[in-house]
Amino acid sequence: MIRPKSLQQRLSLFMILPVALLLVGMGIASFIYARDALLSQWQEAAVLKLQRGAHLVDMHLSRIRNWIHSLDKAAESSNPDIIFQWVTEQLKAQEGVVRLDLTWQDNTANDTIPMKPGMMGPGSAKGQGMGGSRGDRAEMMRRMQRFHRTRIGDITAPRFDALKKNQTVSLVSDLLDKNGQTLGRLAVVLSFEYLVKNVVNSSWWQSNEGFLVDDHGKILTGTFPGKRNELWETNEPLERETLKTIEQRPYGTLLGSGHPPSEVSGFYKLQEAPWTLVMIAPGRKILSPILRFRLYYFITSAGFILLILLLMKLVTGQTVSAIKEVSRAADRIARGDFDQPLPIKTRDEVGHLMRSFNTMMEQLKERIGLKAALDLAMEVQQNLLPKRYNALPGLDIAGRSHYCDETGGDYYDFLEVCCRDSNQFGLAVGDVSGHGISAALLMASVRAFLRCRVTQLGGAADIITDVNRLVTADTRESGHFMTLFYAEIDPSLKTLHWLRAGHDPAFFYDPTSDAIEELHGEGMALGVDANYAYRQSAKTGLSAGQILLIGTDGIWETRDDSGRMFGKTRLADLIREHASYSSERLIQAIMTALKDFRGSAKQEDDVTLAVVKIAD
Repeated sequence: MIRPKSLQQRLSLFMILPVALLLVGMGIASFIYARDALLSQWQEAAVLKLQRGAHLVDMHLSRIRNWIHSLDKAAESSNPDIIFQWVTEQLKAQEGVVRLDLTWQDNTANDTIPMKPGMMGPGSAKGQGMGGSRGDRAEMMRRMQRFHRTRIGDITAPRFDALKKNQTVSLVSDLLDKNGQTLGRLAVVLSFEYLVKNVVNSSWWQSNEGFLVDDHGKILTGTFPGKRNELWETNEPLERETLKTIEQRPYGTLLGSGHPPSEVSGFYKLQEAPWTLVMIAPGRKILSPILRFRLYYFITSAGFILLILLLMKLVTGQTVSAIKEVSRAADRIARGDFDQPLPIKTRDEVGHLMRSFNTMMEQLKERIGLKAALDLAMEVQQNLLPKRYNALPGLDIAGRSHYCDETGGDYYDFLEVCCRDSNQFGLAVGDVSGHGISAALLMASVRAFLRCRVTQLGGAADIITDVNRLVTADTRESGHFMTLFYAEIDPSLKTLHWLRAGHDPAFFYDPTSDAIEELHGEGMALGVDANYAYRQSAKTGLSAGQILLIGTDGIWETRDDSGRMFGKTRLADLIREHASYSSERLIQAIMTALKDFRGSAKQEDDVTLAVVKIAD
């Protein structure tokens, strides 16, 4: 199978192939149509030519027949001798008549009627005329008196005589008495050469194979005299088929084998003789105009296709060259080289392509720079999240964030709260509205505000109230906000204080009752109202094995391929199932369950978890 490798080869193949098929199809259809038209015209012309030749022969024979029938009127008239003499003289005077033979049944006076001087047909011998001696006139009168008692019977079909040097044709009629008994026979002998001279001298006879054959296929005369006796003796299929058709139809044409046919034939039967004119012509000779046309057509088509190829190469060469240049430029861009814009040489589609490519290259350069900046921002933001934390004795702490983009708005942090009467551990989990750089910047601001504030005096409610006032000043124009769950744990006093700034409640698991409690509380998201005063909630009597889990909505709103959400119930079941795990292993189990549940679906939101487990 041909598989073009280059664009120019494909253009050449897909444009030349349909054109070539169209030209070949039109050429074949035109050739078949013209061939059939020429053959049809030749058939019609052949029949007309044969009909004309047959008519000329029939006309000569018919004229002789009419004169023979005129002798009947001479026998019935009151002056038979005068009419007989006049008719015989007219009959002998006809062109082509060699002689008249009278034969009587009793074998008396079986003589040839002498030809009148000056009226002899071609090839006849001179005889005595009516103006001879007294004895001749007496003999003629005797014959006329005898002929007066007879009438002319049916005239036989012309009989061909080829035994003599000069071929002749005889028209014979019986002489009958009034009772229908045969008294004698009258034969009019014609010159065969004269009879067919108009046919033999015709142009179609000279330029093709022509034959005059009888009903049995015997050749009376032809374009190759003396070389063949019967039409079928060469065993040519067309000649045999022609003879069969002659028996069925008075005229017609036949086509030989092949496309175009090797030979074609035509025939026409004579009316006055059991003969048929046959013409056989070579097919290539008849179709020579269309064969020459076919040769010229395919030569012209080949030249036309070559011209198309040259024009296509000229027209597409520049386009292909431009595409190759674009391809090389794309390779340079893939290697990080953005400093070589493409030269714009034309104002057509190719020039527009190069102009668009240069624009794309500039924008791609900017986007690659932006991507590098995002990667750097992601690295910076990831560094803002705590990697590890040396927790206070009696606490097992772990946390993790998984962003759906390079940067995100989720936040968690482990804080050392100072300036208190006892050692307290601070834990914060937040979620900024939206994604991307703006969310990451707000998250970084909240982190800085919070870390700075926990180093000052005040309880959890005072800390978050002050942070909210600072955040609101930054988000007043943008409209962004951040939800936050903030908790403080005192492992020595076994107490837990928390407050919600618009964030979802945290999960608190007690292994003694195997119950999970959601830590609720009133509170508005950070960045909405600068004057809002937060209030904290408290839980005392913490014991070993209890778990505090704070997460963002990206956990329970995770969807699978069918659109179902993970939900808080599954999260609660996972906490119960893996309550014996460490904080880090519990987070890993939850992250694995989320990934398995999501399947091939895309992560649509950031996922953040922070876990504190009360140790022994």
